[in-house]
Amino acid sequence: MTADTPAWIAAVWVTLKLAGLTTLILLLLGMPLAWWLAHSGSRWRLPVGAVVALPMVLPPTVLGFYLLLGLAPHGPIGQLASALGLGTLAFTFKGLLLASVLYSLPFVVHPLQAGFSAIPKDTLEAAATLRAAPLDRFFSVVLPLSRPSLVTATLLGFAHTVGEFGVVLMVGGNIEGETRVLSVLLYDQVEAMAYADAHVLAACLLGFSFALLLLMQWLGRRTAVLHGG
Repeated sequence: MTADTPAWIAAVWVTLKLAGLTTLILLLLGMPLAWWLAHSGSRWRLPVGAVVALPMVLPPTVLGFYLLLGLAPHGPIGQLASALGLGTLAFTFKGLLLASVLYSLPFVVHPLQAGFSAIPKDTLEAAATLRAAPLDRFFSVVLPLSRPSLVTATLLGFAHTVGEFGVVLMVGGNIEGETRVLSVLLYDQVEAMAYADAHVLAACLLGFSFALLLLMQWLGRRTAVLHGG
């Protein structure tokens, strides 16, 4: 992005980059976490599950406030980042990415957990009797059977990150080309009373959300038909 890049193009790029990276990180971290939550008998399963679900009920500004304190130069995460040579995290894309991962975590983990929980135990036991290693069972049995949940988790994680506002503004601020995403740009347009531009952007975000919900419902019905539901 250059200084001559229109503000909306820069915001689209930052939004897509943030949502794409957040979704990828959450899938990599969320699959083992969701598997553990689905099958662990540990006494820590319920507390960990509650922590994972916390962003679903916690006001985004509250999460953003505490993340901002933690990411500040004198905060614990900020000091750790400085010690590792990562530089400042607050009001940077790196800090925004970390905040987005935490904020969208349940929207990826919960669909995966539901999908993993629905896999019959005898299916995994049958694979084990064929001497399939745990990793082989996961990639050859678990993931194919959990494909609808995996698709749902991917779509929800991406869409939820695109729609972020409170956490984004608290942690990332409003830096063009760095942390200004589409939701913040829409806020700027309304604040500047540029309602025509705000209508266009809001309509695009509304259409994106509606299309995503339609896609998820279509995939759900298609899966039910394929499985004789």
